Amino acid sequence: MKAMILAAGLGKRMRPLTDTLPKPLIPVRGKPLIEWHLERLADARISEVLINISYLGDKIRQALGDGSRWGLQITYSEESEPLETGGAIRYAAHWLGDEPFLLVNADVFTQFDFATLTRRGLPASELGHLVLVPNPEFKPRGDFDLIDGKLAIMTGGSPGYTFAGISVLRPALITDYPQARSVFGLAEVFRSALTDRQLGAELYTGHWSDVGTPSRLEEIENHREL
Repeated sequence: MKAMILAAGLGKRMRPLTDTLPKPLIPVRGKPLIEWHLERLADARISEVLINISYLGDKIRQALGDGSRWGLQITYSEESEPLETGGAIRYAAHWLGDEPFLLVNADVFTQFDFATLTRRGLPASELGHLVLVPNPEFKPRGDFDLIDGKLAIMTGGSPGYTFAGISVLRPALITDYPQARSVFGLAEVFRSALTDRQLGAELYTGHWSDVGTPSRLEEIENHREL
C-alpha cells in the first residue's frame, strides 16, 4: 500500500513559528513533526510515500530528501498554491494509481499504529475507512458519527467524533466525485459518500493531537508521559 502525507498547508495559526518554517518541520519532542509519521509508515512496512508541498515546500524537500534514511521512497507533489485536501489527491491521482492508499495529515501527532490499517485493507464495498477520535477540548462538536462500523452524519444532538486526519481511501472516491474541482476539501466528499454507507470508520482512543496552535504544541511538549 502506498501512503500520502498532506503537508502543503500555510500553517497560519502557528505563526510566528511558520513564518520561516513549514508546519510539518516544526520540532515536536526532538524531531520534526512529519518525521514521526515517516517512522511509523516505515514500521508499517509502507515503502512508497507521496508528500504534497507548497508553502516553503523546498525546505521540506531539503529536510527529508528521498526518504532513504527511513527506508522509504519519497516522491513530492508540488503545488504552486495549496489545493486543499481533495484537490491535492486529485492532482496526484496519476501517482496514486487505482489501489487504496493510506492518507495522513502532516499536522497531527499520534501514537496510532498505521499497520492496523494496512493489515485491515479495504473491503470491496467501501470507498474509504476513516479513523475518528473523541472530541478534544477545543472542539466539543465533532465531524461525523460512527454507527455499526460506518461513518454517519451526526443526528439527535450527538456530539459525534473528530476525524483524526488518518484514513485509507480509494483514489476513485475523489477522482469520480461529481463536484471535484482544482481546489476543494475532503469533508464534502466524505459527506457525499457516507449517505450510501460507502465509508467505514473506527474509533481510536489512544494519544492524538491536532498540532494546530502554539498552545497545543506546548501541551504536547509538557505532557511527557504520552
